[in-house]
This record gives sequence, C-alpha cells and structure tokens, in this order.
Amino acid sequence: MGTGRAAGAHLRGLMVLLAALAVAWLTGAEFAAKHEPDVLYPGPGVTEVRRLSDYHPRLAGGPGDTPVYVLEGKQPGATVLVLGGTHPDEFAGFMAAVLLVERAEVEQGRLIVIPQANASGFTHNLPGEGHPAYIEIETPGGTRRFRLGARATNPVHQWPDPDVYVQASGQQLSGSETRNLNRAYPGRPDGTLTEQIAYAIVQLIKEEGVTMAFDLHEASPEYPVINTIVAHPRMMEIGVMAMMTLESQGIPIGLEQSPTALRGLSHREWGDSTDTLAALFESANPAQGRLRGRTNADLVLEGKDVQYERAAQLGRLYVPFGPEGHPLEERAGRHLSTLKAFFEMYTLLNPLNGIVVAGVPDYFDLMANGVGAYLQPPR
Repeated sequence: MGTGRAAGAHLRGLMVLLAALAVAWLTGAEFAAKHEPDVLYPGPGVTEVRRLSDYHPRLAGGPGDTPVYVLEGKQPGATVLVLGGTHPDEFAGFMAAVLLVERAEVEQGRLIVIPQANASGFTHNLPGEGHPAYIEIETPGGTRRFRLGARATNPVHQWPDPDVYVQASGQQLSGSETRNLNRAYPGRPDGTLTEQIAYAIVQLIKEEGVTMAFDLHEASPEYPVINTIVAHPRMMEIGVMAMMTLESQGIPIGLEQSPTALRGLSHREWGDSTDTLAALFESANPAQGRLRGRTNADLVLEGKDVQYERAAQLGRLYVPFGPEGHPLEERAGRHLSTLKAFFEMYTLLNPLNGIVVAGVPDYFDLMANGVGAYLQPPR
C-alpha cells in the first residue's frame, strides 16, 4: 500500500511538472514572439532606411533602437519628422506612420518617419487590461499582423521605477512615468533607456534640421484633449490654418497651445529645445479608456462599445459616440488628413521651402475603403 501511494504521488508530481513545463514553453514562446519586429514594406518613396542609433550610438543593438525611414523629394524643401508608436498601445498613430512609409512619395522636401518611436514598448502589452497581443488587418493580398504594445518601455529593459521621476526638465512625476517616452524629452545621453530614446530623437531633429515635427497619439473618449491638435506656440499660426482647413472639409478638430507648466512632452520640449515647429495629434480610441466594456482586437479595429454609447448619452464624453463608434479608419484618417493640412498650409506660406507629399490616403479614402486597402500585401 505504501509503495502504491508513493508511486501515485510520484506520478502526480511528474504530471504537475510536465504541465508547468508546457505552460513555461508556451508563455516563453509568446514572450519571444513579441520581440520579433513587425514587418513593414517600404514603398517606392523611401530613399533610405536608417536607425535611431545613428543619432545616439549607445542605442545600437539594444531594445530602444528602431528603423528611421527617409523619403527624399526631387525638389528641395522643408524636412518633416513624423512619429508613431510613442505609446505603442495607441494603434492609429502607429498605423498612420506605417501608411506613410508604405505609400508616400515626396515631391518637394523630405519626410522622415519613425513608426515605432518606443520600440521597447512594442515588446510587451497589458494582458491584465485585456489587451490583445496582436492586431490583424486584411489587405487585398492577405492578412497583415502587427503587435499591439504597451504605453511605456518594457520593464524588462528598464527597471526599477523610482518612487518619484525627476525628468530632464526638472519636473517631478510619478515613478512609473520614467518609462513614458512622452515625459522624457529632451532626454539625457547617459540616462535611462527611455531618456536615451528621447535624446536620440531630439538629436535627429537638430542634426537633420527638421522644420516641422509631429507626434501621433490616441486617447480615451472621456479625455478632455481629444480629436485635438496640441501645438507649440511657434506652431500655432499654422495650426489655426490647418484646423480651419479640416473644419471646411467636415472634419471637426480642436486646437490647444502647449502648456508651459507641463514638461517632458514632445510638443513642448521639441519646440523649446530645437528650432522645429512641433505639434501632437490625439484621436479618440475607446480601447484607451476606463469606461469600456469587452476589450479585444475588434475594439481596437472597429472602435464600437455600448458602454461608451451610454456614457455619451449621460454627457460624460468629450466626443460624440454612437453605434458607429470610432473605427481605426477614422482615427488613422484624422492623423493623415491633419498632416496633409499642415503640409499644405506650411507650403502655402513657404512655397520655395515647402513639403509636398503624394500617394497617401486621407480621412475620406480610409473611411470609404478601409486601412487594409492601402497597406502593402504580405510577401
């Protein structure tokens, strides 16, 4: 009897061990897969692919390094920088940047695009929030799959968080903000990984003589600064012109000036630390909010949520929210149409030093045909 019980216990222990090894293998495989870069297909307008480490060599070979796509026009003009993926869970900003890389052709000036500004943030996500690990988009030639990351740098790459984060401009923030790229500007060359990424981006702006720089974001429908342009004071004149252009097209959008008291943000620090004209865009993504219901890939893609419909009826939101929701097409389209308006208004004021970009879908194209219609098919 004792021998039988011992054998049974041994068998149960072996089964538990095998189950634990299976779980470890599965989670390890998923962990490794999140570190595999997303595949982008540079379009004919891309003339050069660099790395962010070209502007700060300490990033080379590490989790903060990321591709920098250069699209050089045939005619000289302004140099423009566009960032997606500052917050890797804000999918429309990333997708708008991808569409620039895969579709844009520059006729005048130069366009520099960083689709995954915080590359480390794409290597993890927030399963506790119900966030999907990947987003799949159908194209005419097959399915494209992209990682949905987390708001901040992966703690595997930067740890521990301090109790209080004193960022480069001296402002004190919550310790977890130490991994938020959009609180780290102008960065430090010998700082944390996040601060070094910020430093490299500022160095790029300086070394490339960037005329205008844009940071593409998303926020929850209950956030006051939503469907809005936030511009540095020196960008406000063009911002007003761009806003009026969008409003005339039937795309309502707000405009705010960068607050001087809130430091570390791209639109503030780029404008203060360099000669560039800086702005940030926010679109309305229910997957970012606290009032949402079920969270999955459909919410990110379709932007429909009955809980937000109820919140809108109660007057709790800063944007309309009906059964049509706020789909990816609308959100990415807003970013691209807003960029187009800034390009056109800057060129109107500076025709000999303008930025003219063709081949990029706008808000109405994406709403009519979907994002997948303009992505390159998988190869």
